[in-house]
Amino acid sequence: MSRNKKEDNNAKNKIIIPIVIIALLFLGIGFGLSYFKNNLYTVMKVPDFELTDQDSKKVSNKDMLGKVYLVEFFFSKCPTICPVMNSNMRAIEEEINNPEFGIISISIDPENDTPELLKNHAKKIGVQSPNWHFLTGDRAYIGNLADQFDIYVGDKEDEGENLNHSGMIALVDKEGNVRCRYDKDNMPILYYSGLNYEDPSGKIPKLNGKFHPDREFLIEDIKKLLK
Repeated sequence: MSRNKKEDNNAKNKIIIPIVIIALLFLGIGFGLSYFKNNLYTVMKVPDFELTDQDSKKVSNKDMLGKVYLVEFFFSKCPTICPVMNSNMRAIEEEINNPEFGIISISIDPENDTPELLKNHAKKIGVQSPNWHFLTGDRAYIGNLADQFDIYVGDKEDEGENLNHSGMIALVDKEGNVRCRYDKDNMPILYYSGLNYEDPSGKIPKLNGKFHPDREFLIEDIKKLLK
């Protein structure tokens, strides 16, 4: 091969190789973005629990194995975020409509929220699924369970805080793992919001807000886990 041909080939390689590398990088980024979009992060194993539901039956995390389910902390007399959370849960229940889907709503006011009262509460909000369990039990046990979930619930001993709680919801898969999606920066969100918002991006909470982006995310992610 002549010197000129070698020089031509070397020049072509200097052009082609960077193009191939750039193309592979873009391909890798595309696969990476697709992974984060289509896969859910495993946060942890769901904490063990056993509490009493609205039918006075014991319900545990072991009973929920084989089902995709949500976990929230609430109380029936809550005048602010609980009705919003229950309403969003009800919308999810109606949309999913699958016997392998369930909801666990744990009362942080068990002195008031007896099984009988919780049964009336379930009827009041129009619960349809036999897999939506409103749970009650010992308040200290429930507070410790919330800590294990890392979902905020006020200290029982603090009169001003004991009925405060987070509006966050845990998503649990059929194997008993807490799962979540990734945010726009490819970081796991850990928990979903059960609140309504003034804006579609979910930045400004508002009780009567018309936007509920995490509700739509939950519906999408529950369907993924049910497949």
